[in-house]
Amino acid sequence: MNAPQHLPGGPDAPCAVSDEDRARADHYALVARLFVAAPDERLLTALADTGRVLGTSDSPFSRAWAALGEAARMHTASAVRDEYDALFLGIGRPDVMLYGSFYLAGFLMEEPLARLREDLAALGLARRQGVGEPEDHVAALAEVMRHLVLTGPDAEGLARQRAFFAQHLQPWYGRLADALAAAPQADFYRRAGELARAFFDIESEAFEMA
Repeated sequence: MNAPQHLPGGPDAPCAVSDEDRARADHYALVARLFVAAPDERLLTALADTGRVLGTSDSPFSRAWAALGEAARMHTASAVRDEYDALFLGIGRPDVMLYGSFYLAGFLMEEPLARLREDLAALGLARRQGVGEPEDHVAALAEVMRHLVLTGPDAEGLARQRAFFAQHLQPWYGRLADALAAAPQADFYRRAGELARAFFDIESEAFEMA
């Protein structure tokens, strides 16, 4: 499967995992990190540096990296935290939802979440004790994909990755990116949404070819 380059500081992986899959896992980890909480100054610096390396070609993925790197250079951690809170943690209904059930069913805690929990149980996975967010949060789904990439580098593992992605991320990630692009207060996170979209588009195409 085609994948972007390896990100610095990514998660450890078994020796049997290829560099390509390590790079994929690192990008899933980055998506999870960006959407579970606002980045700190250290991560913003790393994003700016990585954007200079990966944002040098004319592909959608490279352009997305260049834009995110530039946004990371232009924003302080405090400004990005304020943007995160305004977008995702507003009083009442947030301006932008991060949950699959909302995009798939129009409401939270609906049938897509029940189906996700069944699939997670079949994989031997469950929400960590003490975590309040539902399992269909985009960060949680990206973490599951990271886990599947690192623990299933063989054909059977690839089939699990393809099935989970097709069921729980592919149908709605574009709508999340669209929502971020349309949110007036989204600047850094509009770029983060475009990077997620570009990476998930690569995954979608690769799964179709595999």
